[in-house]
Order: sequence, then structure tokens, then C-alpha cells
Amino acid sequence: MTIREETAWSADLGGGTRIALIQAGTFRSDAGTLFGPVPRFMWQQLVVDEIDAQGALLQALNCLLVETPAGRVLIETGIGERSDEKTRQRRVIEGPPILAALRAARFDPATVDVVALSHLHFDHAGGLLAADGSAAFPRARIAAQKLEWEFALGDNPRLQASYDQGELRLVEQAGWAGAVDGEAELLPGVTAIRTGGHSGGHQALVVRGHERTVAFFGDLFMRPWSANPRWVTAFDDFPLTSVEVKVRLFRRAVEEGWTVVLSHEARTPVGRLVAERDRYRFEPL
Repeated sequence: MTIREETAWSADLGGGTRIALIQAGTFRSDAGTLFGPVPRFMWQQLVVDEIDAQGALLQALNCLLVETPAGRVLIETGIGERSDEKTRQRRVIEGPPILAALRAARFDPATVDVVALSHLHFDHAGGLLAADGSAAFPRARIAAQKLEWEFALGDNPRLQASYDQGELRLVEQAGWAGAVDGEAELLPGVTAIRTGGHSGGHQALVVRGHERTVAFFGDLFMRPWSANPRWVTAFDDFPLTSVEVKVRLFRRAVEEGWTVVLSHEARTPVGRLVAERDRYRFEPL
């Protein structure tokens, strides 16, 4: 089954590689936490039209479906459909989860060959299981960094708060079996690049066709304002690493003309980076 037009955005990258954006619902996050050390007076005007009475911002759950001559890759799975009602209300989870979103796009989840995860936080790895606890993508390899699994299942209290360890234990065996270590080609044209920063084993995903390259930087680049390499979130476990890696990746994205997809931007998630002195600006397509 090929990628159809019922998606939020799609593109032909050339050489038989196509990519599509699948938005698997939304949730809300505290604005102050998203902006971390950035003073409020610097960011409040950027979100005046979307911040709610509780000081939270709307966060899309952006996933990418990649079709190549060698197979199909799903990048990210969103929150999924196994949250209880209390959690759904607290996080204001709305919209179709990944399986329903894929089927609405007329794509069969059982045909996914690789599920590539930028990291294992609940809002990126939550859709690995269907509502009944079965594998959401039964034939797919789960491709997250080996180091990320070590952090996710560790006993550090700070890290435990970021992961749903109970759910991850249910897919642990498959996760270790498909884990990657460092930079790796998941399928021809689809590369994982370990970055660290946001989480210990965070990775970026780069999809190359004959005519165009698309990059997904995970939660190193959540929203347009993240184009400033020095703007990191309070969620970043290793913020200095985040800054260093963003500078390196963003420079490469500009030099090589990559299209970039943001992990949590609802309205303008696809664009390109433009260099502005020692910083960068996100320009929507």
C-alpha cells in the first residue's frame, strides 16, 4: 500500500522514496518547562495566541511515514491509546492515536518494517502497543539507540519520571533486539544519528532521496523557536550537549538544504532552517 494524499503533508524525495507527515493527535505541556532557562519576557509573545489558562501549550504528535524501495519506516508513534482517563485529562490528550491516524490515511500498520524512535519518552514511544497490549506494528523492528534503552530502564529518579517504564518493559525484548548503537542506516536512505542532549540516547533521523533530504531532529527541534541553538527545554537531561549538537546539525541542514520536520509543531511543522549570524531561523514551507 503506497502513501496517499490523505496526510497532513507528503513529498516525493526521488528514487522511489516518499515521505508523509502523520499527526497522531495532540496534548498539552507546561510552557515554562518547554522554554526551560529562557526568560519569560523573551518567549511570552511567541505563544500569546495558544497558551491556555493553566499556562500550557498545544503540542502536536508528529510522526513520519517513509516508503522506500527497500521497505517502510515509521518515525515516532506518539502517545498511543493506552493512557487511562485520568492521564488523558491531565495531559489533555486529544485526536486520533497513531494506529487510527495511519488507517485514516489508508495505510496498514502491519506493513511497517521499521519503527524508528528519536527517544523513548511517553509521547514518542507510547504507540508501540495497541490498546489490547499487542504489538501495534507486528513485523517491525524497533530502532532506538541502545544507550536510550539503558537510560529509559535505569533507576535514576530524574530519568524515571520521563519514561513510562511499565509500558517499555512490555516491548523491552523487541527493543533490545532492534536497537542501534551510534550512527546507523536503518534502511537504504534512512539514517539514525545519535545526538544525546534531550535524553541520553536521543537520535535524529535523516531520510535521503535522489532529489531531496528530510530531517527529523526529534525533541532537539520541537517548535519553530527551537531554531535558536541556545534555547533548550527543562526536559533536556543534557542541555549543554543539546546546544552543541544543534549547532552542528543545523549548520549541516542549511549547507545541504534539508527539509526539516518539527516534532511537536501543530500549525507549521515542515520547513527549512535559515542561518542568521550565529543563530538560525525556521522558515515554514
